[in-house]
Amino acid sequence: MVTDMIPPAAAQPFLARLGWGDAMVVPLAGDASFRRYFRVIDGARRAVLMDAPPPHEDPRPFLSIAEHLGAQGFAAPAIIGRDLEHGLVLLEDFGDARVREHCEAAPEEEHAVYTRAVSLLARLHKLPPVDAPPYDRAVYQREAGLLTEWYCPAIGLPVDELGYGAAWDAVLPVVERDDAPRVTVLRDYHAENIMLIDGRDDALNLGLLDFQDALVGHPAYDLVSLLQDARRDVSPELEAEMLALYKQLAAPRGQFDAAYAVLGAQRNAKIIGIFTRLWKRDGKPRYLSFLPRMWDLLERDLAHPALGPVADWFDANINAEHRHQALAAFVPA
Repeated sequence: MVTDMIPPAAAQPFLARLGWGDAMVVPLAGDASFRRYFRVIDGARRAVLMDAPPPHEDPRPFLSIAEHLGAQGFAAPAIIGRDLEHGLVLLEDFGDARVREHCEAAPEEEHAVYTRAVSLLARLHKLPPVDAPPYDRAVYQREAGLLTEWYCPAIGLPVDELGYGAAWDAVLPVVERDDAPRVTVLRDYHAENIMLIDGRDDALNLGLLDFQDALVGHPAYDLVSLLQDARRDVSPELEAEMLALYKQLAAPRGQFDAAYAVLGAQRNAKIIGIFTRLWKRDGKPRYLSFLPRMWDLLERDLAHPALGPVADWFDANINAEHRHQALAAFVPA
């Protein structure tokens, strides 16, 4: 996994070809993947350089989805230039006003900001989905399996892995058989990937980031991603109010509340596995601090009747002590 924030050698000639040869390039952000981001500053001009180095990363899905979202009127970053051979993309800079930091600095605006974010999803879900693979049973199972693949071994806990898969097979039909439309699922729609853009106040012009893994699936997934945020607390009261708002705006069909709970449990189990993997495989122990929140969210979802078989599996295999083990004691000094 990439740990430094030095621009790759190909960046300077790439920027020069685009007329940014004299620009200053400064670190902007790392990523939970191999992607890195830099701010490119040339006088009053600003842009963002994405470094998605092959063979680990492929920027083409990001480019395709950005163009799709832009054509539908959403604020995905405009593409200034691309070098697919080296995995470099120069993007429109949305600034620094992420929803997470904005709501922390101005908590009185949290309700209004989340109203805009939910309204954006309701609008997106009424439009044709992106040309992307389906979010199907195989993907759901592979992702949920990250918990037993990474978390349980990390704490030395043997579990019934076959029973785990069977439990998910028992609950996933509520998502698959639901008559809800298949929509663009951004998959990481949360407060750190949504930007407030100066001069743009309507819901459609919240800046969207980190959507390169988008699939076509159930409309509840991105709502869960937003309202059961892995990185910031969203109160149960705000979650309930925003869920009601979405249902008012989108009028979803089928067993939407059950699908929301199932996808919430699936996503939260996946993230527990991913955050453990980021520590064990990639040397990023800071993600362990999020695990107590993830277990709290997962337990809330497991309380829904639609999750009965999965909840029973957790009761039999991972007790309360093991669920709330933040893994801090296992991090090497």
